[in-house]
Amino acid sequence: MSLVRLKIKGISYSQTQNGAYALILNEVEGDRKLPIVIGAFEAQSIAIALEKEIKPPRPLTHDLFKNFADRYDIILKQVIIHKLIDGVFYSSVICERDKVEEIIDARTSDAIALALRFDAPIFTYKTILDKAGIFLKFSSNDDEPENMDDSIMVDEILQEGETIEIESDPSDAYRELTIEELHNELNKAVTHEDYEKAAKLRDEISKRK
Repeated sequence: MSLVRLKIKGISYSQTQNGAYALILNEVEGDRKLPIVIGAFEAQSIAIALEKEIKPPRPLTHDLFKNFADRYDIILKQVIIHKLIDGVFYSSVICERDKVEEIIDARTSDAIALALRFDAPIFTYKTILDKAGIFLKFSSNDDEPENMDDSIMVDEILQEGETIEIESDPSDAYRELTIEELHNELNKAVTHEDYEKAAKLRDEISKRK
């Protein structure tokens, strides 16, 4: 089966269910997107790896794995999303040590969080992309935010049966803060290791750029 390389387009959250996130993957040589519903912790970890400005004072679980692998000369070569059953994606992490390759099963969200830290490529099989990949229909109004359709897409995925435990979302209040206030709140959130809040603040800062 042929492999298709993917890149991370971003993380979107539901407009109707607070705490529900979707990781949006895009095929490198094409326009199809592969949306994967993930939990808040994994969304934080991926967002932190994507956003270089957020520096956790202590390593997260995926950072710890990276530090451990570096210490023992383990290389993460690639991640393959190899199976889709009942809406759940299954992935493998391909590692190498002393020229011996090992294949390790992993949740897709964990595998991608690690791939980011190792700068490793992410692949899926063409059959999976044919089955679960979708084309986003962007609005003709260029003034509308690009991630609008992503958020709608997350809601559609959740309506098909995905549910996540939710908490209150203070993101609406962030819209009233200035850029300077957002950066100050971001620094405080990182200092207190509140990475979910930090990720949402980072998203609001990104929207202003």
